[in-house]
Amino acid sequence: MTVRVGVFGTSWWADTMYLPPLTNHPKSEVVAVCGRRPGPAEAFAQTWNIPAWYTDAEEMLRSEELDAVVIATANDSHRPLALAAAGRGLHVLCEKPLGLNVAEAEEMVQAATRAEVTTLVPFTYRWMPMNQWVRQLVAEGYVGRPLHINLRYYTSFGFDPSYSWRFDKAIAGAGIIGDLGSHWIDLARWLLDDTERSVSATTANFVERADRPDGTAYTQMEDSAVLTVQYQSGAYGVLQTSAVCWEGTPFGQTHHLEIHGTEGTIHATCDWDTVQQVRGLRKGDTEGAQPLPIPDEVWNGVRRDTVHNTYRDVFRTTDVMTRGWISAIASGQTITPDFGDGLAVQRVIDAALRSAAAGGCGEPV
Repeated sequence: MTVRVGVFGTSWWADTMYLPPLTNHPKSEVVAVCGRRPGPAEAFAQTWNIPAWYTDAEEMLRSEELDAVVIATANDSHRPLALAAAGRGLHVLCEKPLGLNVAEAEEMVQAATRAEVTTLVPFTYRWMPMNQWVRQLVAEGYVGRPLHINLRYYTSFGFDPSYSWRFDKAIAGAGIIGDLGSHWIDLARWLLDDTERSVSATTANFVERADRPDGTAYTQMEDSAVLTVQYQSGAYGVLQTSAVCWEGTPFGQTHHLEIHGTEGTIHATCDWDTVQQVRGLRKGDTEGAQPLPIPDEVWNGVRRDTVHNTYRDVFRTTDVMTRGWISAIASGQTITPDFGDGLAVQRVIDAALRSAAAGGCGEPV
Protein backbone atom coordinates (compact mmCIF):
# COMPACT_ATOMS: atom_id res chain seq x y z
CA MET A 1 0.00 0.00 0.00
CA THR A 2 1.26 3.48 -0.89
CA VAL A 3 0.16 6.14 1.59
CA ARG A 4 -0.76 9.35 -0.26
CA VAL A 5 0.06 12.29 1.98
CA GLY A 6 -0.94 15.93 2.00
CA VAL A 7 1.11 18.38 4.04
CA PHE A 8 -0.26 21.48 5.73
CA GLY A 9 2.56 23.96 6.36
CA THR A 10 5.59 25.16 4.41
CA SER A 11 7.80 26.37 7.26
CA TRP A 12 11.43 25.41 7.86
CA TRP A 13 10.11 22.83 10.33
CA ALA A 14 8.01 21.07 7.69
CA ASP A 15 10.97 21.26 5.30
CA THR A 16 13.42 19.84 7.86
CA MET A 17 11.33 17.47 9.92
CA TYR A 18 8.64 16.00 7.69
CA LEU A 19 9.56 16.06 4.02
CA PRO A 20 12.83 14.11 4.38
CA PRO A 21 11.25 11.07 6.11
CA LEU A 22 8.12 11.26 3.97
CA THR A 23 10.03 11.32 0.71
CA ASN A 24 12.47 8.54 1.62
CA HIS A 25 9.87 6.10 2.93
CA PRO A 26 9.15 3.42 0.30
CA LYS A 27 5.41 3.41 1.08
CA SER A 28 4.87 7.17 1.20
CA GLU A 29 4.01 9.60 -1.61
CA VAL A 30 3.59 13.31 -0.93
CA VAL A 31 0.99 14.41 -3.44
CA ALA A 32 0.06 17.91 -2.26
CA VAL A 33 1.09 20.75 0.03
CA CYS A 34 -0.91 23.67 1.38
CA GLY A 35 0.51 26.98 2.63
CA ARG A 36 -0.89 30.40 3.45
CA ARG A 37 0.89 32.27 0.66
CA PRO A 38 1.15 31.27 -3.03
CA GLY A 39 4.87 32.05 -3.44
CA PRO A 40 6.21 29.92 -0.58
CA ALA A 41 3.70 27.13 -1.27
CA GLU A 42 4.73 26.88 -4.92
CA ALA A 43 8.45 27.07 -4.05
CA PHE A 44 8.04 24.36 -1.42
CA ALA A 45 6.28 22.11 -3.93
CA GLN A 46 9.01 22.66 -6.50
CA THR A 47 11.78 21.96 -3.99
CA TRP A 48 10.28 18.61 -3.03
CA ASN A 49 8.78 17.70 -6.42
CA ILE A 50 5.26 17.71 -5.02
CA PRO A 51 2.70 17.57 -7.87
CA ALA A 52 0.16 20.04 -6.43
CA TRP A 53 0.15 23.04 -4.13
CA TYR A 54 -2.70 25.00 -2.55
CA THR A 55 -3.41 27.99 -0.35
CA ASP A 56 -6.87 26.74 0.67
CA ALA A 57 -7.01 23.73 2.97
CA GLU A 58 -10.56 22.76 2.07
CA GLU A 59 -9.72 22.86 -1.63
CA MET A 60 -6.77 20.51 -1.13
CA LEU A 61 -8.84 18.06 0.87
CA ARG A 62 -11.64 18.18 -1.68
CA SER A 63 -9.45 17.96 -4.77
CA GLU A 64 -6.78 15.42 -3.89
CA GLU A 65 -6.92 11.65 -3.39
CA LEU A 66 -5.34 11.47 0.07
CA ASP A 67 -4.86 8.79 2.69
CA ALA A 68 -3.20 10.93 5.35
CA VAL A 69 -2.23 14.48 6.27
CA VAL A 70 0.56 16.13 8.23
CA ILE A 71 -0.46 19.25 10.16
CA ALA A 72 2.66 21.36 10.67
CA THR A 73 1.01 24.72 11.17
CA ALA A 74 0.33 27.21 13.97
CA ASN A 75 -1.59 25.86 16.95
CA ASP A 76 -4.88 27.66 16.26
CA SER A 77 -5.27 25.74 12.99
CA HIS A 78 -4.73 22.27 14.45
CA ARG A 79 -8.34 21.63 15.46
CA PRO A 80 -10.10 22.70 12.22
CA LEU A 81 -7.59 20.91 10.02
CA ALA A 82 -7.66 17.71 12.08
CA LEU A 83 -11.46 17.66 12.20
CA ALA A 84 -11.70 18.22 8.45
CA ALA A 85 -9.20 15.44 7.76
CA ALA A 86 -10.66 12.92 10.20
CA GLY A 87 -14.11 13.69 8.85
CA ARG A 88 -12.87 12.39 5.51
CA GLY A 89 -11.36 9.29 7.08
CA LEU A 90 -7.78 10.48 6.70
CA HIS A 91 -4.99 9.50 9.07
CA VAL A 92 -3.53 12.50 10.89
CA LEU A 93 -0.12 13.52 12.20
CA CYS A 94 -0.60 16.78 14.11
CA GLU A 95 2.07 18.93 15.70
CA LYS A 96 2.09 19.53 19.45
CA PRO A 97 0.41 20.88 21.45
CA LEU A 98 -2.67 19.16 20.07
CA GLY A 99 -5.02 22.14 20.45
CA LEU A 100 -5.39 25.52 22.07
CA ASN A 101 -7.01 23.91 25.11
CA VAL A 102 -8.47 20.68 26.46
CA ALA A 103 -11.87 21.22 24.85
CA GLU A 104 -10.27 21.39 21.39
CA ALA A 105 -8.05 18.37 22.07
CA GLU A 106 -11.03 16.33 23.28
CA GLU A 107 -12.96 17.15 20.11
CA MET A 108 -9.99 16.06 18.00
CA VAL A 109 -9.65 12.77 19.88
CA GLN A 110 -13.37 12.07 19.49
CA ALA A 111 -13.27 12.77 15.76
CA ALA A 112 -10.24 10.52 15.23
CA THR A 113 -11.82 7.75 17.31
CA ARG A 114 -15.05 7.87 15.32
CA ALA A 115 -13.11 7.75 12.07
CA GLU A 116 -10.84 4.93 13.32
CA VAL A 117 -7.78 6.64 11.86
CA THR A 118 -4.14 6.33 12.90
CA THR A 119 -2.94 9.47 14.66
CA LEU A 120 0.43 10.70 15.86
CA VAL A 121 1.59 13.65 17.97
CA PRO A 122 5.35 14.08 17.43
CA PHE A 123 6.85 14.38 20.89
CA THR A 124 10.27 13.98 19.32
CA TYR A 125 12.46 13.52 22.38
CA ARG A 126 11.00 10.10 23.17
CA TRP A 127 13.06 8.70 20.30
CA MET A 128 16.45 10.22 21.05
CA PRO A 129 18.95 7.50 22.09
CA MET A 130 19.83 9.19 25.37
CA ASN A 131 16.20 9.18 26.49
CA GLN A 132 15.58 5.68 25.12
CA TRP A 133 18.46 4.44 27.27
CA VAL A 134 17.22 6.26 30.38
CA ARG A 135 13.76 4.74 29.96
CA GLN A 136 15.27 1.28 29.61
CA LEU A 137 17.36 1.76 32.76
CA VAL A 138 14.33 2.90 34.74
CA ALA A 139 12.21 0.01 33.45
CA GLU A 140 14.94 -2.46 34.42
CA GLY A 141 14.96 -1.11 37.98
CA TYR A 142 18.24 0.82 38.00
CA VAL A 143 16.79 3.51 40.28
CA GLY A 144 14.27 1.26 42.02
CA ARG A 145 11.00 3.04 42.61
CA PRO A 146 11.25 6.53 41.12
CA LEU A 147 10.80 9.27 43.71
CA HIS A 148 11.30 12.38 41.62
CA ILE A 149 12.35 13.53 38.19
CA ASN A 150 13.88 16.86 37.20
CA LEU A 151 13.86 18.00 33.58
CA ARG A 152 15.33 21.30 32.40
CA TYR A 153 15.08 22.70 28.88
CA TYR A 154 17.15 25.87 28.46
CA THR A 155 17.17 27.89 25.25
CA SER A 156 17.59 31.52 24.28
CA PHE A 157 15.26 32.31 21.35
CA GLY A 158 12.94 34.19 23.69
CA PHE A 159 15.43 37.03 24.12
CA ASP A 160 14.37 38.26 20.67
CA PRO A 161 11.75 40.97 21.39
CA SER A 162 10.18 40.71 17.94
CA TYR A 163 6.60 39.50 17.62
CA SER A 164 6.29 35.71 17.59
CA TRP A 165 3.01 33.83 17.34
CA ARG A 166 4.45 31.31 19.80
CA PHE A 167 3.83 33.83 22.59
CA ASP A 168 0.43 34.99 21.30
CA LYS A 169 -2.38 33.44 23.34
CA ALA A 170 -4.96 33.58 20.55
CA ILE A 171 -2.70 31.64 18.17
CA ALA A 172 -0.59 29.48 20.48
CA GLY A 173 -2.89 28.92 23.46
CA ALA A 174 0.10 28.88 25.80
CA GLY A 175 3.67 30.13 25.65
CA ILE A 176 6.73 28.11 26.56
CA ILE A 177 4.59 25.57 28.47
CA GLY A 178 2.81 24.54 25.29
CA ASP A 179 5.80 24.91 22.99
CA LEU A 180 8.73 23.24 24.76
CA GLY A 181 6.96 22.29 27.99
CA SER A 182 4.68 19.88 26.16
CA HIS A 183 7.78 17.86 25.27
CA TRP A 184 8.85 17.70 28.90
CA ILE A 185 5.38 16.82 30.18
CA ASP A 186 5.25 13.91 27.74
CA LEU A 187 8.84 12.82 28.32
CA ALA A 188 8.47 12.71 32.11
CA ARG A 189 5.26 10.65 32.05
CA TRP A 190 6.83 8.30 29.45
CA LEU A 191 10.12 7.84 31.36
CA LEU A 192 8.29 7.15 34.62
CA ASP A 193 5.44 5.20 32.98
CA ASP A 194 3.18 7.24 35.22
CA THR A 195 0.31 9.72 34.94
CA GLU A 196 -0.27 13.09 36.55
CA ARG A 197 -2.46 13.80 39.56
CA SER A 198 -1.90 17.55 39.99
CA VAL A 199 0.36 20.38 38.88
CA SER A 200 1.44 23.76 40.20
CA ALA A 201 3.16 26.32 38.02
CA THR A 202 5.14 29.53 38.20
CA THR A 203 5.53 31.48 34.98
CA ALA A 204 7.03 34.78 33.84
CA ASN A 205 7.20 37.12 30.87
CA PHE A 206 10.75 38.39 31.10
CA VAL A 207 10.85 39.98 27.63
CA GLU A 208 8.41 42.60 26.42
CA ARG A 209 7.50 41.74 22.84
CA ALA A 210 6.42 43.82 19.88
CA ASP A 211 2.81 44.08 18.74
CA ARG A 212 1.52 41.92 15.93
CA PRO A 213 2.65 42.90 12.41
CA ASP A 214 -0.73 44.54 11.84
CA GLY A 215 -0.19 46.73 14.91
CA THR A 216 -2.78 45.11 17.14
CA ALA A 217 -2.03 44.17 20.72
CA TYR A 218 -2.41 40.65 22.10
CA THR A 219 -2.18 38.66 25.31
CA GLN A 220 1.48 37.78 25.72
CA MET A 221 2.15 34.33 27.15
CA GLU A 222 5.00 33.05 29.29
CA ASP A 223 8.61 32.75 28.13
CA SER A 224 9.74 30.90 31.27
CA ALA A 225 7.96 28.33 33.43
CA VAL A 226 8.52 25.87 36.26
CA LEU A 227 5.98 23.09 36.77
CA THR A 228 5.83 20.87 39.84
CA VAL A 229 3.90 17.73 38.97
CA GLN A 230 2.55 15.12 41.39
CA TYR A 231 2.19 11.69 39.78
CA GLN A 232 -0.26 8.94 40.64
CA SER A 233 2.55 6.80 42.10
CA GLY A 234 3.44 9.53 44.59
CA ALA A 235 6.57 10.55 42.70
CA TYR A 236 6.90 14.18 41.71
CA GLY A 237 8.58 16.06 38.92
CA VAL A 238 10.05 19.52 38.50
CA LEU A 239 9.81 20.45 34.83
CA GLN A 240 11.52 23.69 33.85
CA THR A 241 11.39 25.23 30.40
CA SER A 242 12.77 28.63 29.55
CA ALA A 243 13.37 30.54 26.32
CA VAL A 244 15.51 33.15 28.08
CA CYS A 245 18.61 31.18 29.08
CA TRP A 246 21.98 31.99 27.58
CA GLU A 247 23.86 28.66 27.41
CA GLY A 248 26.63 29.72 25.03
CA THR A 249 26.41 26.57 22.92
CA PRO A 250 26.40 26.49 19.09
CA PHE A 251 22.68 25.66 18.96
CA GLY A 252 21.76 27.81 21.95
CA GLN A 253 20.01 25.16 24.01
CA THR A 254 20.74 22.38 26.51
CA HIS A 255 18.76 19.54 28.10
CA HIS A 256 19.27 18.18 31.60
CA LEU A 257 17.59 15.22 33.29
CA GLU A 258 17.83 13.61 36.71
CA ILE A 259 15.83 10.75 38.16
CA HIS A 260 16.23 9.74 41.80
CA GLY A 261 14.73 6.55 43.18
CA THR A 262 14.86 4.20 46.12
CA GLU A 263 17.85 2.30 44.69
CA GLY A 264 19.80 4.78 42.61
CA THR A 265 20.14 7.92 40.52
CA ILE A 266 20.42 8.72 36.82
CA HIS A 267 21.85 11.93 35.35
CA ALA A 268 21.59 12.69 31.62
CA THR A 269 22.85 15.70 29.66
CA CYS A 270 22.52 16.81 26.05
CA ASP A 271 24.24 20.04 25.04
CA TRP A 272 22.94 20.00 21.45
CA ASP A 273 26.53 20.03 20.22
CA THR A 274 28.53 16.86 20.91
CA VAL A 275 27.42 15.70 24.37
CA GLN A 276 24.77 12.98 24.78
CA GLN A 277 25.73 11.47 28.09
CA VAL A 278 24.09 9.27 30.71
CA ARG A 279 25.63 8.72 34.14
CA GLY A 280 24.38 6.86 37.19
CA LEU A 281 25.06 5.51 40.65
CA ARG A 282 23.38 2.96 42.87
CA LYS A 283 22.41 3.46 46.49
CA GLY A 284 25.52 3.14 48.64
CA ASP A 285 27.96 4.23 45.92
CA THR A 286 30.28 6.95 47.22
CA GLU A 287 32.38 7.84 44.15
CA GLY A 288 29.73 9.88 42.38
CA ALA A 289 27.86 9.19 39.19
CA GLN A 290 29.76 7.10 36.63
CA PRO A 291 29.22 6.88 32.85
CA LEU A 292 26.51 4.53 31.65
CA PRO A 293 27.37 4.35 27.93
CA ILE A 294 24.42 4.19 25.55
CA PRO A 295 24.50 0.67 24.01
CA ASP A 296 25.05 0.22 20.28
CA GLU A 297 21.60 -1.34 19.85
CA VAL A 298 20.01 1.80 21.30
CA TRP A 299 21.97 4.00 18.89
CA ASN A 300 20.45 1.80 16.15
CA GLY A 301 23.02 2.77 13.55
CA VAL A 302 22.53 6.54 13.74
CA ARG A 303 25.47 8.93 13.85
CA ARG A 304 26.63 9.99 17.29
CA ASP A 305 29.33 12.54 16.45
CA THR A 306 26.99 15.50 16.95
CA VAL A 307 23.52 15.78 18.43
CA HIS A 308 22.24 17.28 15.18
CA ASN A 309 23.40 14.29 13.16
CA THR A 310 21.83 11.93 15.69
CA TYR A 311 18.58 13.88 15.48
CA ARG A 312 18.59 13.89 11.67
CA ASP A 313 19.31 10.18 11.40
CA VAL A 314 16.77 9.11 14.03
CA PHE A 315 13.91 10.83 12.23
CA ARG A 316 15.01 10.42 8.63
CA THR A 317 16.41 6.88 8.52
CA THR A 318 14.84 4.84 11.34
CA ASP A 319 11.25 3.66 11.46
CA VAL A 320 10.04 6.01 14.19
CA MET A 321 7.81 9.06 14.36
CA THR A 322 6.87 10.16 10.79
CA ARG A 323 8.32 7.04 9.17
CA GLY A 324 6.78 4.87 11.88
CA TRP A 325 3.42 6.54 11.33
CA ILE A 326 3.56 5.78 7.60
CA SER A 327 4.52 2.17 8.31
CA ALA A 328 1.68 1.84 10.81
CA ILE A 329 -0.85 3.17 8.30
CA ALA A 330 0.43 0.87 5.56
CA SER A 331 0.16 -2.17 7.83
CA GLY A 332 -3.14 -1.24 9.48
CA GLN A 333 -1.64 -0.68 12.91
CA THR A 334 -1.54 2.12 15.47
CA ILE A 335 1.37 4.09 16.87
CA THR A 336 2.15 6.19 19.93
CA PRO A 337 2.16 8.93 21.04
CA ASP A 338 -1.28 9.36 19.51
CA PHE A 339 -4.05 11.92 19.95
CA GLY A 340 -4.89 10.36 23.32
CA ASP A 341 -1.37 11.11 24.52
CA GLY A 342 -1.66 14.61 23.09
CA LEU A 343 -4.86 15.12 25.08
CA ALA A 344 -3.18 13.90 28.27
CA VAL A 345 -0.42 16.47 27.79
CA GLN A 346 -2.99 19.16 27.00
CA ARG A 347 -4.69 18.48 30.33
CA VAL A 348 -1.42 19.23 32.13
CA ILE A 349 -0.84 22.39 30.07
CA ASP A 350 -4.31 23.72 30.93
CA ALA A 351 -3.91 22.86 34.61
CA ALA A 352 -0.52 24.59 34.68
CA LEU A 353 -1.99 27.75 33.14
CA ARG A 354 -4.80 27.73 35.71
CA SER A 355 -2.25 27.29 38.49
CA ALA A 356 -0.05 30.12 37.27
CA ALA A 357 -3.07 32.44 36.99
CA ALA A 358 -4.04 31.57 40.57
CA GLY A 359 -0.58 32.28 41.98
CA GLY A 360 0.93 28.81 41.75
CA CYS A 361 -1.57 26.73 43.73
CA GLY A 362 -1.95 23.06 42.92
CA GLU A 363 -4.48 22.22 40.22
CA PRO A 364 -5.91 18.76 39.50
CA VAL A 365 -5.09 17.37 36.07
